[in-house]
Amino acid sequence: MKKTVIGPFSQLLTMANIPVKGALKDEQLEVIENAGIVIVEGKIEAVGKFTDLKSDDIGIELVQGKTVCLPGWIDAHTHICFAGSRAKDYALRNSGKSYLEIAKAGGGIWDTVTKTREATKEELVAGIIKRANHHLKSGITTIEVKSGYGLTVDEELKMLTAIKEANTKIQTDLIPTCLAAHMKPKDWEGSALAYLEEISSKLFPVLKSENLSNRIDAFIEESAFSPLEIAPYFKKARAMGFSITVHADQFSTGGSETAVHHNAVSADHLEASTQKEIQLLAKSNTISVALPGASLGLGCDFTPARKILDAGGALAIASDHNPGSAPMGSLLTQASVLGTFEKLSNAEVLAGITYRAAAALELDDRGTLEKGKVADFISFPTDNYQEITYHQGQLRPNGVWKNGIKST
Repeated sequence: MKKTVIGPFSQLLTMANIPVKGALKDEQLEVIENAGIVIVEGKIEAVGKFTDLKSDDIGIELVQGKTVCLPGWIDAHTHICFAGSRAKDYALRNSGKSYLEIAKAGGGIWDTVTKTREATKEELVAGIIKRANHHLKSGITTIEVKSGYGLTVDEELKMLTAIKEANTKIQTDLIPTCLAAHMKPKDWEGSALAYLEEISSKLFPVLKSENLSNRIDAFIEESAFSPLEIAPYFKKARAMGFSITVHADQFSTGGSETAVHHNAVSADHLEASTQKEIQLLAKSNTISVALPGASLGLGCDFTPARKILDAGGALAIASDHNPGSAPMGSLLTQASVLGTFEKLSNAEVLAGITYRAAAALELDDRGTLEKGKVADFISFPTDNYQEITYHQGQLRPNGVWKNGIKST
């Protein structure tokens, strides 16, 4: 087996030995100076001092200049499989219209559904590849990708098949999630319950047989589905072995309670969460996922990240990259801005887009730099890791390694 040591890095943050839940101080970060990483067949064999790792029987990949090394970013919530643009929605919001008003007038999610239905699978694949490659250059090595702009059995399958195909053509790992319960389709003549029954009975088995997704998501909101409506849907998903995640508490509460009740892996958004929901989440194993991009896109409050962490909850941070409420798609910028407004330590921000983001996707093979983990890591042209969030996304990676192979 070929072994390669990569380095030296001025600083290497392993992000190891950090709890999933609760507040973090920067002093808890393990920082190795003048460090190296030994790679064997795409996995990490060892981390430590570069000089200690070098030997005559090991290859060397030298890193030039001052650099800081961290695990590759993990974006645990995106919608980068879509067609069309919602620039009109953005202009209307900035002119004073609300998200719900725009949706009722024919914009919002339904506008993207229409455009995505019109697109071919090949066009969707091309769009995913373009966005995923852009994210890879910014240091994101794992991306969760949702369906949810099809809203029929066939159109949801088109989206999920496109995600699966795109995943074979890029370096980045795509984690597919079925969000067929994004909203009740406007062209569905029956009840919300009937729509969910159609999806769960006809789509769920195909997801399993064709290995398209092992994750079921739903939007719990006044404009989408109620906790009561979604209950049998989640019950069936759980019985079939799917993991559950929830779009929760974005404009009104009820979603996070639903997530905890159904043992969801994560509850995402939470901008409307009150102290009641914060305490409920903190006492559960459900990971809170903050989506600051949606707050910036909609001009609304941020997820109460500080309160969630201080209550003992788990907090990941994701971009929510989508054509409507979060078109920016810049994970590091959004996480850094959230840190400023919510007074998060560097440790909390960086854990939120590495180790804790991996936990939100139930991935125990990445998110830290330690023996046995996937060799996904990134470097920045500085000798002080604090510069990364300080520049709020403007300091770009000068190296991205996926499975131990440097991306060009």
